[in-house]
Amino acid sequence: MAGLWDRYVVPRLIGFCCTQPPVMKRRAKVVPRAHGRVLELGAGGGANFALYDPHRVTSVEGVDPSPELLTRAHRAAKTEGIPFNIEPGVAEALPFSDASFDTVLTTFTLCSVQDQAQALAEARRVLKPEGRLLFCEHGAAPDPSVAKWQRRIEPVWKRIGGGCHLTRPVSAAIAQAGFRIAEQEQGYMEKSPRWAGWVEWGEARI
Repeated sequence: MAGLWDRYVVPRLIGFCCTQPPVMKRRAKVVPRAHGRVLELGAGGGANFALYDPHRVTSVEGVDPSPELLTRAHRAAKTEGIPFNIEPGVAEALPFSDASFDTVLTTFTLCSVQDQAQALAEARRVLKPEGRLLFCEHGAAPDPSVAKWQRRIEPVWKRIGGGCHLTRPVSAAIAQAGFRIAEQEQGYMEKSPRWAGWVEWGEARI
């Protein structure tokens, strides 16, 4: 039953939750800043594709482990005027050379990777020295009362939401991976439960 849930229900759940207006509002704050050759982590679904600026981006590579979400991504890529190449893969083992991307983009992805630190290490590896990491991620809330509920809900939420964690740090984890946070904003998304609504977004550099 778990396999059927992960294969058929989780992609639809992710597609629905990750394209709600408050989420898309945050995506729109970071995606248009991408430039040059871009790598998108967790690109399945294609929710970001229409937000790229075709005057700034030359191409977009992407990886995602979900065949169902990849199918959606391929459909979405056909409607945009940017070269897209979205392939099966995981953020912890990127099939790209060192220092090969101008921008790495991660949006609502670090919550569900198997190894957050390894995924960020790989992002750093494939970025050019002058490149930048653009991020928009939900995670551990700073308010003790909210964090308490996140810890309570997370074990069940991970099983329902394809491994999505509620208690992972965002900016702190990026900094710990060797990035310098150049710009950052944060806050609770409107019309979202606070235990799922804390979001941090911005730009980091090597």
